[in-house]
Amino acid sequence: MTQARIWWEGARPRTLGAGVVPVLVGTAVAGHLIWWRFAAALIVGAGLQVGVNFANDYFDGVRGVDTHDRMGPPRLTQGGLASPPAVLAAALLSLGAAGVAGLALALATSPVVILAVGALALMAALLYSGGPRPYGGLGLGELMVFAFFGLLATCGSAYVQVETVPAGAWWCGSALGLLAVAILIANNLRDIPTDAQAGKRTVAVRLGDTRTRLLYRACVVGSFAVVALGALVHVYAPGVGVTPWAMLGLAAWIPAIKPMELVGAATGRDLVPVLIGTARVHAMFGLLVTAGLFLSRHVGPAHPLHPRL
Repeated sequence: MTQARIWWEGARPRTLGAGVVPVLVGTAVAGHLIWWRFAAALIVGAGLQVGVNFANDYFDGVRGVDTHDRMGPPRLTQGGLASPPAVLAAALLSLGAAGVAGLALALATSPVVILAVGALALMAALLYSGGPRPYGGLGLGELMVFAFFGLLATCGSAYVQVETVPAGAWWCGSALGLLAVAILIANNLRDIPTDAQAGKRTVAVRLGDTRTRLLYRACVVGSFAVVALGALVHVYAPGVGVTPWAMLGLAAWIPAIKPMELVGAATGRDLVPVLIGTARVHAMFGLLVTAGLFLSRHVGPAHPLHPRL
């Protein structure tokens, strides 16, 4: 591969949706668009995702967590495709870009709130695999992914547009957070043998193979259930739920069927399609929800269940 291709693959492009899609959904929930803030939020989301990927590559590589027994896509540090200092520099550059864009958003909105959340996000990106006690190895990775790539990413993207957080952002952020967690679980399920050998106590290692597969399915099903429940709440309390137009996202269940089936018995490298498929479901779900939220603003206040409400 060319150097450009090596670095592109090292950034793990299939996971980029986890950082970008919540920005699209959060902006759609806000119902208002300030273009430069939207672009800055995209840089924050993508920068954090790429940054945490490179940081994970670096720290797991130098600490020996990633070994030649890994069954996932090759890593830059572990595979010798790039020097460890170069991978660390790439992580810091990505996080730095996210930090600069976040600073601009903070100065334009609420500096204290945005700066505090941004600082926490940057720390979370580095400490997942770095620091004296990486929280990814303590079984806290899923919780942090749900918080930062679900709730905070979606609600924060809405906030920088209208400087408030609509109720729909919490519902959509929770659904996206569960799907982002499912992506991580699919990755960690595959890595149970090597993570356990390296002493990395992820949720998957703690739960074991069978219960991790059940947790994966619960997260995927839960994400769809959250949107459906939010739409039902909206029927009786519009200011508390999310517009039923967001249920367009339920159509993403179709591509979810394959990874849901595969996760039942696949092992080793056969779990890679589960990871790829879950990332695809996350992206499609988010795009469909975004389309639904857009339609709710431009087609009219009516919704598919009760046209007169």
